[in-house]
Amino acid sequence: MSLNNIKNRLAKKVNLSSVFGIITRINANNIEISGLRPSIGDIVKITSIDSDKTELGMVTELHQNGACVSPFGFVEGFKVGDRVYASDQGMSIPVGEALLGRVVDPFMNPKDDKGPINCMELISIMRPPIPAMKRGLIDECFSVGVKSIDGLLTCGKGQKLGIFAGSGVGKSTLMGMIVKNTTAPIKVIALIGERGREVPEFIQKNLGGDLTNTVIVVATSDDSSLMRKYGAFCAMSVAEYFKDRGQDVLFMMDSVTRFAMAQREIGLALGEPPTSKGYPPSALTLLPQLMERAGKENGKGSITAFFTVLVEGDDMSDPIADQSRSILDGHIVLSRELTDFGIYPPINILNSASRVMNDVITKEHRQNASKFKRLFSMLKENEVLIRIGAYQKGVDKELDYAISKKSAMEDFIKQNPDENVQFTQTIQTLAKITGV
Repeated sequence: MSLNNIKNRLAKKVNLSSVFGIITRINANNIEISGLRPSIGDIVKITSIDSDKTELGMVTELHQNGACVSPFGFVEGFKVGDRVYASDQGMSIPVGEALLGRVVDPFMNPKDDKGPINCMELISIMRPPIPAMKRGLIDECFSVGVKSIDGLLTCGKGQKLGIFAGSGVGKSTLMGMIVKNTTAPIKVIALIGERGREVPEFIQKNLGGDLTNTVIVVATSDDSSLMRKYGAFCAMSVAEYFKDRGQDVLFMMDSVTRFAMAQREIGLALGEPPTSKGYPPSALTLLPQLMERAGKENGKGSITAFFTVLVEGDDMSDPIADQSRSILDGHIVLSRELTDFGIYPPINILNSASRVMNDVITKEHRQNASKFKRLFSMLKENEVLIRIGAYQKGVDKELDYAISKKSAMEDFIKQNPDENVQFTQTIQTLAKITGV
């Protein structure tokens, strides 16, 4: 056997032993096997004996007579009696600098027709979060170049934020603005469970085709539920690889809801009991496993993460939205009402919050932001009175001031998708409006 042949076989990470199991039963989502003694989470290779169809799968359930395997692809084309080999790939993916500027699937195979990716280092997909006592304090600003976020919902380096919005409100546009405008040296974007059409659209429209220092991990809605679930963990592992090398990473994931839906499919197929909106308990325990891996680690770099959450029917009490809010360090809520007024990005500043804002900004900035929110809130409360002409000027000095600054405040919240505003400029504009 030639040396190249051996190298190729080893590169495929297939266990070359002759021991194999056989398929005993197949249903829509799972394959039951016997003859192997695997562990939970083992990767296996399913091979058809009648055709050249092969598929990787994961052991998701064990019982006395065998095991259940969830395939990373689809079950079509396999039959009872087909062989299942233990793979020595394990739960790890190849990572390295070669990933920058590329669009890949969760296994780091290229999806952009730019040739193979040569990464030699392997990293585990499922890794424990940063230990609590090794987390660094979030004390530095993380500028995203969006005025309303930088000025009123300031992010810190290593913070975890959620972007909550209904469908078609403008999540992707805001994500594109943050990725384009941020100063982070490395950007990792996970597009999980989205429509295939949205991937090239996001790259061309929202990022302007510029993938410098960016890795995009894609698991579209037509991929299997297992691919969508582990796509998020794979993307986080890529971000951790760069963080461990002392880099500050921006991690962006769209969307957490589709990730939870993938786990719902897997959990219900394995017989888990459904809870609120049909989500099994495992879907809710999976969220902190993913989200807590972001953050700042002492002696290493940081991962500043933005997770988008699709709020079905604009219902903020959705179980996934609720659970996400409790884990994250802040939430940016996008409002359909503001889009009706032509305000983009439609960030509802009164319903949004950044939990670390006060730790990373100056006292003056804090006062200006508080005053801005107060004036904005007063305008909202008295909007009807002002519109029908029932409010008499001079009754309330603060409200008079708010009315005089109304257009300036609206201009501050508005921003063109192609516009990048420096952090210092945002602070100056804010100070001018509030006049503190």
